Amino acid sequence: MPDKTTDHCLARLGIKTLNPMQEASLKTARLNQEIILTSPTGSGKTVAFLLPMLLRLSPEATGIQALVIVPSRELALQVESVFRKMSTGFKVNCCYGGHSMKTETNNLASPPAVLIGTPGRLADHLRRQNFDPTTIKALILDEFDKSLELGFQTDMEEIVSQLPSLKYKTLTSATTLGQIPSFVGLESPSKLDFLTEAKTNEGLRQLFVRSEGHDKLEALRLLMGTLDSGLTIVFCNHREAVNRISSLLRQDNFLHGIFHGGLDQEERERELLKFRNGSVNTLIATDLAARGLDIPEIKHVIHYQLPTDEKSFTHRNGRTSRMSAKGNSYLVLSSEETVPEYIQESEQLELPLEIRPLTPPEWTTLYISAGKKDKIRKMDLVGWILQKGGIEKGELGIIEVQDKASYVAVKRDVAQSVISKLEKERLKKRKVRIALAK
Repeated sequence: MPDKTTDHCLARLGIKTLNPMQEASLKTARLNQEIILTSPTGSGKTVAFLLPMLLRLSPEATGIQALVIVPSRELALQVESVFRKMSTGFKVNCCYGGHSMKTETNNLASPPAVLIGTPGRLADHLRRQNFDPTTIKALILDEFDKSLELGFQTDMEEIVSQLPSLKYKTLTSATTLGQIPSFVGLESPSKLDFLTEAKTNEGLRQLFVRSEGHDKLEALRLLMGTLDSGLTIVFCNHREAVNRISSLLRQDNFLHGIFHGGLDQEERERELLKFRNGSVNTLIATDLAARGLDIPEIKHVIHYQLPTDEKSFTHRNGRTSRMSAKGNSYLVLSSEETVPEYIQESEQLELPLEIRPLTPPEWTTLYISAGKKDKIRKMDLVGWILQKGGIEKGELGIIEVQDKASYVAVKRDVAQSVISKLEKERLKKRKVRIALAK
């Protein structure tokens, strides 16, 4: 791949230079057809395998050339988004559970150069013979340890067994990998280990707070009142705890989002986009949010329930203090709980006596009932909202266009005015519904 292609992709992604891990991955891909890359969460592994993958793609080839297998639908969408931003000229499609099978089947009728998907959905498409696996030459098993942990080995084995033309293989992981299952078929891979070299959580400050009784919710409320406006994730071990805390916080009119495996795909995407665009500053989540999500740098990580082990603790904290930034990790302990032994240093934070009122985020999200399927683009929405909605450019935030809907961040104090003006207007000669996103 010419250097100018790399420069173009990095410019599109807003990256000035590759980090050492990404440089090593790109250099090694020119010398070896098999790579095992281990590097912490948030270190840039997606770019580290997408750039080398471009080495394997040919504009003249037909059919699917590269297959990226990921453990979650959120990670599939993230990888697809990064690849699209790179503007390579190669077609890409994404397949995952919860997405329309009909839509995916129609997309695969005109095969993309790059196919990204979760193991179960990709295996389903193969059984239905919706795509030809014999043209695939490059395979990326992203977050391979997580895929194994979630029980996807059988699906992955089924998929890999049907790739007779496979030449290039890349495995990535955020943790040290043990013995690689034989179905992957690695012979002499280059191992790039950036787990030991990475200065993980160098800027992390570890603290704990203690509740007076068994119910820690009061301590959580007091703690959150002491935090600044930085983005915060509150981790729980179970979805039931997430829902319970969320319900109680809503009684206090505390704006937040939730994220766990019990939400359907549309709900999960909506919760994440509101967190990304600043409409909510706090996300209450299970460990599903600890890895593989396209979310900004987190300022505060709160362990409302103690993680099950050190690895889970590390992944949760991996959401903050990344790329030389500083962050805070808090343990919320009951009167009987103690700081886990694997945490070497931790200081106690004294909580205030009263709950401090929290300022609502400056942004909120508008829902618009038109998306990609209606030929709506971001620039269409920018022009429509600025001209017809009567707001300034600085009052318009992040825009995300999905298949059948669009979500637009606007300053909270102008949202109702924008809605009242735009509900009378047509978008590209189309009558659309506009409202505050739920």
